[in-house]
Amino acid sequence: MRHKAEPGGRRGWYSTDGGAALVLLAPMIVLFACSVVYPLIETIRLSFYDARGLGISRWVGFRNYTALASDPNFRSALLTTLIWTFATTILSVGIGWGLAVLCAFAPRATSPFRLMIFSAYGIAEAVSGFIWLGIYRPDDSGLLNAILGAIGLSDFHHAWLGDTSTALWGIIVAYAWTQVGLPLMTCFAAVRTIPRTIFEAAYIDGARPLSVMRHILVPLSLPGLAVAVFINLLNSLRAFDMIFVLTGGGPARSTETVGYFMYRESMLQFKLGYGAAATVILLLGVFIVSIPLLRQRTAAAK
Repeated sequence: MRHKAEPGGRRGWYSTDGGAALVLLAPMIVLFACSVVYPLIETIRLSFYDARGLGISRWVGFRNYTALASDPNFRSALLTTLIWTFATTILSVGIGWGLAVLCAFAPRATSPFRLMIFSAYGIAEAVSGFIWLGIYRPDDSGLLNAILGAIGLSDFHHAWLGDTSTALWGIIVAYAWTQVGLPLMTCFAAVRTIPRTIFEAAYIDGARPLSVMRHILVPLSLPGLAVAVFINLLNSLRAFDMIFVLTGGGPARSTETVGYFMYRESMLQFKLGYGAAATVILLLGVFIVSIPLLRQRTAAAK
């Protein structure tokens, strides 16, 4: 495509491909700077101040971070976050990966099943939380307790979200249910890229379904598994809605993650600087989790 030259035979910067791309990207760059970059910088700055509501902020340096290190509630939230992140990721990715491998044997017949499982991933976490509230209700009208009663296990009726020993695992199961759809689809897509000739050669050699699953489907679906693990880890680290709806961090703060700790300190206790410091630590955790994939993508690009 020829560009109209400016007087003197020179073209404007906007008439080049790079200049045109910059003009087209400018609105998105401005939006990204206003919605991501500025809040991030402001959060980091605020973490060095003692800011309480509308009062005057006072510079305290790293005092918020040292206070977090000695805060038993934060240490408990940090441990809960680690359990929550790894448990939800292992559970959701493991189930999704297994279902993807099984669906690979009958891709057309399992299409409605895969669509049904993936639809849970598109439901808002808050809506899913209200669904699971009905499942975990402590009385006989709760679905889980009703099922236990129907099969003669009424003695196992329990206040699942009101007991510190079961509340965390209850919301882990609920959250994992919403996340199974993504690893199912990514792993299934990876399996579908395997050439059919590999399966045909395996069956000609007399391989049985279990051998095909072990030596072909599982190893060659690992790229999709890696993507699913990365995305589910990030989703678990930033999870908030499910915890807010189901337990509100309770009972006795036993389900309080770092994300919910930040909300409690900033929005309920009005300790904005203290909550910002917790946010920065959570962001560092997200960055550390992202490093392996960033390195992998950079190496692939080279």
